[in-house]
Amino acid sequence: MSHQGAIHRSGAPRAAHGWGEALLAVLAGLVVMAVTAALGLWAAGATGLPAGAFARVVAAVVVMAAGGSVSLSGNVGELARTHAEFSVLPLSVTLAGALVIAAGFLRPLRHRAVAGARELAGWAARVAVLWALVLIGLSFLARQSFDVPVQDLTRDVIGDLLGASPKVGFRTDVPLTLLLGLLWLVGVLVLALVVSRGAPLPARLLRFQESVRPAAYAMVALLLVYVVLGVIVGLVVVVTRGHPAETFAVILLGLPNLVWLAYTLGLGASWEGRVDGPFGLPMPQVLDSVLRTPDLSTLSVSTLADHDGRAWWLVVAAAVLTLAAAFLMALRSPSWMRPWQHAVHMAVALLLTVLTICLVAGSSVHYGLSLLGIGDLGGGLGGEVTLRPRLGSALVVAVAWGLVTGFLGSLLASGIRRRGEVPADG
Repeated sequence: MSHQGAIHRSGAPRAAHGWGEALLAVLAGLVVMAVTAALGLWAAGATGLPAGAFARVVAAVVVMAAGGSVSLSGNVGELARTHAEFSVLPLSVTLAGALVIAAGFLRPLRHRAVAGARELAGWAARVAVLWALVLIGLSFLARQSFDVPVQDLTRDVIGDLLGASPKVGFRTDVPLTLLLGLLWLVGVLVLALVVSRGAPLPARLLRFQESVRPAAYAMVALLLVYVVLGVIVGLVVVVTRGHPAETFAVILLGLPNLVWLAYTLGLGASWEGRVDGPFGLPMPQVLDSVLRTPDLSTLSVSTLADHDGRAWWLVVAAAVLTLAAAFLMALRSPSWMRPWQHAVHMAVALLLTVLTICLVAGSSVHYGLSLLGIGDLGGGLGGEVTLRPRLGSALVVAVAWGLVTGFLGSLLASGIRRRGEVPADG
């Protein structure tokens, strides 16, 4: 009775997981996120940052990837100040950490059908406590200031006028980072339980797994397939066009930002944004071309196709992969479920998926230098990149695609024997 499957006198199963397993899951997630961020920043040339700040920038990227808050500020002597706004998630780092932490969370729960709510809450709480300590440590590490590299003429003018060079620094808001980082972790753990067919659930929730788990699994599979396709395209770009450092930087830091954006565009959603100044979108160049206008521009398949006709393939890819996801959902659903039920489940799942993409894949970056509080000085010191979804239309097209592909996927799967289904006697 001393093994993991032993029973307490109270009749409850002994927990097969504890602080050691929680520490392993958290440390594995942290290491994967830090390595991914470090390699991406290295490819982007961040190893040349002054004052040995590379490790602090890596910590800041991990904090942002976990949903934390990193703020920018600066100054140029007494008469001028730098100001910056930065809101972008490095989703490659986020995805890597989420997959590893989810796997570590689920590992001790495998091979079980049911788990009590108290047991699951206790196991999640262990992981959350250790993750909170990691977030606090990263928050205090992620603080640094830099001299801003500007053009020689501008530097000389500022130096003569103000007796100082522009500086910009970053730091984390520890309480906000702790709150947002724990919410991110809760989302990862809940999604892991929902997606995994082998993860145990409390008995009261078992009746929901037949409708929720197949749809959730299909959506996660769809998003991961897009990431894999993005990696393949990136490698093809490296082989055919060169620029390996820039391409690998995008893959390791922001690939999901691009491919999930492309998925919403393929569904028919549109975004709006603007690129101005020295900043830009590193890949693909067509995005920068569409958005580099004096006013806000509309980003859609049609506006992309005006610069590159291959953009219409985004629609084909979205249609094929969404239908494949609906087919996969139907295969994993009970055979008694009707086509209209599949359509509704797919519509809800795709609505939530597109909503999530719209919330996490946008970006907003602005940097400028103001003199006596007035305006931005030129000479490469000001810039802006904004990209945000038109949320209402994006959600409408998601529901429409979900209803259609859910119904068709059910019909395609109707003649295929489902897992666990017993064939009728002839």
